Amino acid sequence: MLNIHNLSVSFGGTFLFEEVTFRLGAGDRVGLVGKNGAGKSTMLKILAKDFAPDSGSIAAEKEIRIGFLRQDIDFEQGRTVLEEAYQAFTDIKEVEKKLEEINHQLVTRTDYESEEYSKIIEDLSDYTHRFELLGGYNYVGDTEKILLGLGFKRDVFNNQTETFSGGWRMRIELAKLLLQANDVLLLDEPTNHLDIESIIWLENFLRNYPGVVVIVSHDKMFLDNVTNRTIEISLGKAYDFNKPYSQYLELRHEIREKQLATQKNQQKKIEETEKLIEKFRAKASKASMAQSLIKKLDKVERIEVDEDDNSVMNISFPVSKVPGRVVVEADHVTKSYGDKTILKDISLLVERGSKIAFVGQNGQGKSTFIKAIVNEFEYQGTIKLGHNVQIGYFAQNQAEYLDGEITLLRTMEDAATDTNRSKVRDMLGSFLFRGDDVEKKVKVLSGGERNRLALCKLLLQPINVLVMDEPTNHLDIKSKNVLKAALQKYEGTLLLVSHDRDFLQGMSNLVYEFKDQKIKEYLGDINYFLEQRNLENMREVEKKDAIKKETPKENASKLSYEDQKKGKALQNKLSKVESQIKQLERDIQNDDKMLASNYNKHIEDANFFKAYNKKKAELDQFLLEWELVQEEIDNAVS
Repeated sequence: MLNIHNLSVSFGGTFLFEEVTFRLGAGDRVGLVGKNGAGKSTMLKILAKDFAPDSGSIAAEKEIRIGFLRQDIDFEQGRTVLEEAYQAFTDIKEVEKKLEEINHQLVTRTDYESEEYSKIIEDLSDYTHRFELLGGYNYVGDTEKILLGLGFKRDVFNNQTETFSGGWRMRIELAKLLLQANDVLLLDEPTNHLDIESIIWLENFLRNYPGVVVIVSHDKMFLDNVTNRTIEISLGKAYDFNKPYSQYLELRHEIREKQLATQKNQQKKIEETEKLIEKFRAKASKASMAQSLIKKLDKVERIEVDEDDNSVMNISFPVSKVPGRVVVEADHVTKSYGDKTILKDISLLVERGSKIAFVGQNGQGKSTFIKAIVNEFEYQGTIKLGHNVQIGYFAQNQAEYLDGEITLLRTMEDAATDTNRSKVRDMLGSFLFRGDDVEKKVKVLSGGERNRLALCKLLLQPINVLVMDEPTNHLDIKSKNVLKAALQKYEGTLLLVSHDRDFLQGMSNLVYEFKDQKIKEYLGDINYFLEQRNLENMREVEKKDAIKKETPKENASKLSYEDQKKGKALQNKLSKVESQIKQLERDIQNDDKMLASNYNKHIEDANFFKAYNKKKAELDQFLLEWELVQEEIDNAVS
């Protein structure tokens, strides 16, 4: 689908990446990874044609459709959630509008015998057929299904988009992309604003996506569960392997170890040859042999070892002083915004040394409860902090509180005390801000760099209770691993809100799920919570299945012989259509493989693409026929 050849991009004379080449074909689900600032988002912008490279080229199939989930979105005010999501169906909406106009004319006109009226009837038939082919009878149901999967409740479908936070608007934008059936899907940090349930739903959706998916994400588990290929941009080069992220890391480590061993052996032989050259050079009779060895040495292709950027943060969270046994005691905490109650009668006790994870869908009150603990607003009920408790609070949007117009050094010095002001430069260095970096203004930092600075600033205050709301947003995978290790060694109390399952693994001994204004306690880590939730979901499914199994039996006895005969004919028809669908899907898959193996040959073959597109059109028609037959069957037994 896309051929990327020798792409190079530089800023200020320094290459972000240089002469990067790779190909993207149908079925590729690529994890585009690398450290903050490596060039991942820039690469996505180039693929989406938002940004032009300094050199290189991108060859694409004709009429290829590319969808790009950008970090900055702009909605038109006045639309509801559904109306905004329906913007994914521009062709369908145009035909739908035309059909409304035609139907209005049919109702209002009375010249039934005229040619104009006959033309309207023909247009109605043509547009209705086109509406069916475009999936016009399914788009409403598909939209609702995807919005529900991404965490929206039905009762907010008709709310205005401007009433939602940036994170929820990002979900609407993601829903639009998933509904568009693009050939290539480019996703920049799609999980940043999703809760665990929505991430799991998105994983299942993307695993079955027929086109190309390129994902920039720092969620290791999400990458492992979705991708089948990893491209890492590191120190200006691209490393490409047909493996999910974790398997890729292992493979790249093995390759690098082999390169080091081979390079070592080669260097040993080179040194031996150089010694012989020096030995023979001193004797006139051996001069020709020395020259021969020099020529041989010049022809040796030196083995290079892939460079690896291993620079990481150095973090530790020291405990300021030992607090009392109980650090937080919440009693009947209730919080409402207008008529909407977020938390109702929440009571819990947090003891010294506890490691607690708060999980649940967005909007269920996790951050609200955290903010109540740090006394950011008024609420009903009471929250008491224990003796000697000193809270360090990292808000979800902590980086936004930083002043963009001052330097990193000034940011730290302004927050420092007399006892730690002299350590400010060393602290910045441990968070990878070294040399002239400390004189940069905060506004030029990337999202991940701002989060690192916010974490560094947090350490300037005395802490024995850490309260952290989504601290991993925008951090690259290596930085997240360092933060996780530091928090695991932390001897104080930790209250953590996160949607990152890999980050949460081994981090807590207690999980609280926030749902429907209440909390539910799970005595274990995130894996235990997910296991229990899966069991609960399976029980719900079993109950529904039991009801469904009873219904057909009751209906079957009531069906007449003619109805049963008709039902059997419909089932035979459905099986025949399913067989044709499977055959076409196999044929199209084979064509995709042929394209992947020899794209340049087939792109010049007009007959190949004509037959290829005809198969796709036939598949769409059979899928529509399958839906109509299935609907007849459902109506017959209902």
